[in-house]
Amino acid sequence: MKHAISRSLLAACAAGFVFSAHADTLRMSHFWPANSDVNKEIFEAWAKHIEEATGGELTVENYPSQTLSRSEQAYQGTVNGISDIAITMQGYTAGRFPLSEIVQLPGVSGSAPQGGCILQTLYDEGHIADEYDDVKVLYLFTTGPAYLHTRGHAIETPDDLRGLRIRRPSDVAGEILERLGANPVGMPAPDIYTSLQRGVMDGLSFPWQAMKTFGINELADHHLEVPYYTGVAVAVMNHASYERLSPEQQAAIDEVSGMAWTQRAGEVYARLDGEGREEAQAQGGTINTVEDPLNDPDWSGPLSEGTEAYLVRLEERGIDNARAVYERALELRDECPVDPS
Repeated sequence: MKHAISRSLLAACAAGFVFSAHADTLRMSHFWPANSDVNKEIFEAWAKHIEEATGGELTVENYPSQTLSRSEQAYQGTVNGISDIAITMQGYTAGRFPLSEIVQLPGVSGSAPQGGCILQTLYDEGHIADEYDDVKVLYLFTTGPAYLHTRGHAIETPDDLRGLRIRRPSDVAGEILERLGANPVGMPAPDIYTSLQRGVMDGLSFPWQAMKTFGINELADHHLEVPYYTGVAVAVMNHASYERLSPEQQAAIDEVSGMAWTQRAGEVYARLDGEGREEAQAQGGTINTVEDPLNDPDWSGPLSEGTEAYLVRLEERGIDNARAVYERALELRDECPVDPS
């Protein structure tokens, strides 16, 4: 009997049915660790606001650490109703969000607050909104700039990357890594620690926040601050899950959607980037910095070539507005300062 019930539930998931135990409970899925500040200060804080604003009528069940859906399946899981809400990074679904991933390109963003502002504004202005037609977008955000971190290999120039197995977070970053001479390795963030520890890969590209969140600082001993990409992320909700709520409950969600929570996420990430760098220093890691990579004689070529190659690839796919979105993202850097305070 138990097996029959389990098969029925699995069939319901595959068919895309929402089967929350209570109509006033929303299931929220993401891959960040349960004990991380990102989870506690952004996602759990968002859930708490919803519960308080609705007087407890609407609650949010939080499923961190991929406990409800794998990172690469989280977005589609919300489309299908396996979860009511998913928070994920667009890079985990290769090719699905090509215009959103333009914000990842080198030189577009210098901080998490700036990147989030650029990404959310591109959505609000309609430049990338069509990529999310199958969900309700709650808010978009970004990490800070991602740098190169290795174990047992010092990196100072692109030549030092040749032949190294470096974790790539997305197609955009992977293409640039290839141009830098590395061998990109794809894997979800929660799998990085074990892979680096076992020597499955030699290093990774991560913002300082993620180095602390996923405990990678204790393994990596060389760090190169060359900002060649920025991670982009989104919180989305199943359309039917939103529509079944009362107008008051929808208003509570809308209040912490859009730029309001984008800014909250950016502030948390910026603080955690500082803490992650301090942790690496305290653990004795070697940190080198490329001050102006887009004009550096060693790094500017591969970074510029990677950007151009990505835009050409989008144009070959028939995405004719790719350069216009890129130019708008660059314009927004002035409207969205690195340090909004």
